[in-house]
Amino acid sequence: MIGRRMLPGIGLLLVPALAACSIGDVRRNPPDRSSASPRPAPTVPAPSRAVAFDEVRHVRVAVDSRYDRPFVEFSDADHGYALFVAACDNPPPRRGCDPPLLYATVDGGRTWRALRHPRPVAASQQLYAVPGALVLLSEPYGWYTSTDGGATFVHSTGAEPAPLVAARGRFQVDEGRGAVAEWDGVTLRPLPAQPAVPGLNTVGHSGDLVVAAGARDGRPYAALSRDAGRHWAPTPLSWRGDEVGVLRVVIAPDGGVWLVGERPDRTGFPALWRLVAGLEWALVRAAGHPAQARSVAPLGAELVAVTSPDGVGVVAGGRYYRVDWPLTGEHYLTVVGDGTIAARGPDDVVLGTGWTANRRWIRVMLDKQPQ
Repeated sequence: MIGRRMLPGIGLLLVPALAACSIGDVRRNPPDRSSASPRPAPTVPAPSRAVAFDEVRHVRVAVDSRYDRPFVEFSDADHGYALFVAACDNPPPRRGCDPPLLYATVDGGRTWRALRHPRPVAASQQLYAVPGALVLLSEPYGWYTSTDGGATFVHSTGAEPAPLVAARGRFQVDEGRGAVAEWDGVTLRPLPAQPAVPGLNTVGHSGDLVVAAGARDGRPYAALSRDAGRHWAPTPLSWRGDEVGVLRVVIAPDGGVWLVGERPDRTGFPALWRLVAGLEWALVRAAGHPAQARSVAPLGAELVAVTSPDGVGVVAGGRYYRVDWPLTGEHYLTVVGDGTIAARGPDDVVLGTGWTANRRWIRVMLDKQPQ
């Protein structure tokens, strides 16, 4: 097992090895991951043991016991929002169900302040925390967007609000048209030139480099543009015949471009590719990986963090290493706008600040304090 203090040296040793190998809907519950991938490498479950957090930020707020645990989402290491929804037999807008309660933090969960919910009575409520904005969806009434930390909200209906679209990046898939489109700050416009990618479902970019990818009949496909989508070239992917259900483009905090090939059952350990020198895809091996993966997050420096029923590990240098980070197999990893790892678990959100595998781990817990 890789210890927390051993990671700096291991990172230095494994980055050259990787170079030589030619690799929130976060708002909803992650997919159920209960079955195995086609050809997993055998592993022994990681031993259960307590690993200390660098800091614990445990706050209780005046919320009645009738409410469920909050949904908490961070947009960076400091800014986050929480939504408490009441558990009741008569869901809103019927009578007898308490309205949702909204909270915000600007100091990484050290303190939380109550916000006024702009549409407390609705059939369903969702919260989206994106850089510079809080977006609420109160169905069937529409969207409520705040760019001032929840002090005021703007109501809209129909299409997603601009901050939510902008958070997905300059280049995106226009799902209605099945095309690569560019966001100009107001409108999502399909590009005049389109990549020849069967099953197109994902786009990512790093500067003027744009990657489009998809999967059809279990096979992955990708194309590259080096001039902001004006011209495209198909790029072959080394493929071992193991079926890919969904292919995702993921940009690491250091600008590294990855493809994550999720299995059809969304539970098996995924296929990984890394773009080398902006030219070709290298299949990244992960010898010793667990059969399943709950979440996968490229961290930079050619490292990929993974949570699974076996615990947490890192793919580096063609191998899978268990690490003793204070996370569990129930944590779902995302990397937010400033490069912070936000790992959401059943009872907490763990923030990993720092760079690559060298992180300071902060446990954020927001609990109810019945009055």
